[in-house]
Amino acid sequence: MERKWWKEAIVYQIYPRSFKDSNGDGIGDLNGIRQKLSYLKLLGIDVIWLSPVYQSPNDDNGYDISDYKKVMDEFGTMNDFDDLLKEAHENGIRIIMDLVVNHTSDEHPWFLESRSSRENPYRDYYIWREGKGENEPPNNWGSCFGGSAWEKDEKTGMYYLHLFSPKQPDLNWENEAVRNEVFEMMDWWCRKGIDGFRMDVISMISKTPSLPDGEVKEGLYGDFSPYAVHGPKVHTYLKEMNKKVLSNYDLMTVGETAGVTVEEARKYAGSGEQELNMVFHFEHVEGDGELRKWTDKKPDLLRLKRVLSRWQEELGDDAWNSLYWDNHDQPRAVSRFGDDSSRYREVSAKMLATCLHMMRGTPYIYQGEELGMTNYPFTELSQFRDIESLNAYKELIGKGLVSHETMMRYLRCKSRDHARTPMQWDDSPEAGFTNAVPWISVNPNYIEINAEKELADENSVFHYYRKLIKLRKNYEIIVYGNYELIMKEDTRVFAYVRSLGDERLLVVCNFSDEETAVSLPEEFFREDATCLIHNYNDSLQQRQSRLLPYEAAAYYLHKK
Repeated sequence: MERKWWKEAIVYQIYPRSFKDSNGDGIGDLNGIRQKLSYLKLLGIDVIWLSPVYQSPNDDNGYDISDYKKVMDEFGTMNDFDDLLKEAHENGIRIIMDLVVNHTSDEHPWFLESRSSRENPYRDYYIWREGKGENEPPNNWGSCFGGSAWEKDEKTGMYYLHLFSPKQPDLNWENEAVRNEVFEMMDWWCRKGIDGFRMDVISMISKTPSLPDGEVKEGLYGDFSPYAVHGPKVHTYLKEMNKKVLSNYDLMTVGETAGVTVEEARKYAGSGEQELNMVFHFEHVEGDGELRKWTDKKPDLLRLKRVLSRWQEELGDDAWNSLYWDNHDQPRAVSRFGDDSSRYREVSAKMLATCLHMMRGTPYIYQGEELGMTNYPFTELSQFRDIESLNAYKELIGKGLVSHETMMRYLRCKSRDHARTPMQWDDSPEAGFTNAVPWISVNPNYIEINAEKELADENSVFHYYRKLIKLRKNYEIIVYGNYELIMKEDTRVFAYVRSLGDERLLVVCNFSDEETAVSLPEEFFREDATCLIHNYNDSLQQRQSRLLPYEAAAYYLHKK
């Protein structure tokens, strides 16, 4: 296994709008991030993944970009970014940028030119098609954000493709000029000194040219995924990107690749493929609902173990895992996979951290996860800001597929807004995030859950994350060791063994709120086995036949 810095790094995702407001407008910004670099250094992270800070009309909170080389006014200036990058590097922290190049904003100059006439030189920068008939789109594809994936432009009488919002028209990667523009922009950021890219929906940049109808599911629209996810030229384009840009720098690259299989992941991130370092898959966070992601069911542990273990085992030595529970598009991990009640929130947050950070791969921490932040107790539709949530409510209610009460339950469980409520810094008004009215409400539990309180408590979730991060840096087996799932059919316990040469590591996690009997390998309970970390104050070593609710521990053994 080839050693690389990005394999050994801990990544911390920042959603700038919700991290820290430095100028009193209710919106987080770049200087707010600078103010908290000492906090991140104390935590021990190596890399910041910065969600988009580019110029944007904010239809999808910055994932609709109107200028790739300017900073959104709300976040500050390019000078502020340069200062942040410099200060982060001085603190030993790298920064990777969010690369959003499947689509732009409809306010990007390229699209303004493209829609101005059929003959415009920029027309072919986007995907335009004639309708099938009078007011009938070119095909039946549905958008990820609800409704048709096509928008008719009245001026030219043609439709443009948008797999997300109508204000996010898809770029035409078949056009070499588009690719060259993107590569030049990426190189511009690399020359500025950034350390890599997280690539938004990068698996969607290649579409089947004929754009055929998709299978109609749930009585709504056709499924575009067979024709626009892992499309016919996606690997050709990424190899070209690697050759022209990525290979010229020492970068970390991770692709967001919805619907990816282990086999497909090896094409994106295999050591000999010359594309990306790793990918994000979504199998473990995909819902079991009948209406796409919308459900309020608790995840099934047997399925979760099978999915994560398959990725651990089958990528092998040829590719690398990205490890995460939540991000800006997912609900809070402790509310979803753990228990956010006052009784078990802290211990279950520590259990989830143990389970993830002891696996093979690069761990990603989403802002507030290290505090055990929870889902927001939404009660009214007016409290939501997320375009996906609002559109889903309108569409599913409008078609009579769910009731208002049911959809509100689903939103309280799965809305992306849970991840986007402001970071909880202290118990002052608005959790110390801002001294103004925040752009989205602060979770009312900030009085109990906040960074200031946790920094002062050596037994807090925050300090537990610090310990996990230190262990990864001190024990090579945690980063590079092989993985083997044990207790495969246990419906409450997630346990696995890591191995590297003469070293062995046992990780055991109770995902239930009940005391649970277990049968663990005896070798780890000899006198020479060391308990590296444990989320209860007493030692599992004295009672290896049972686990307390949400108990987790890791045991290290070096065979002589």
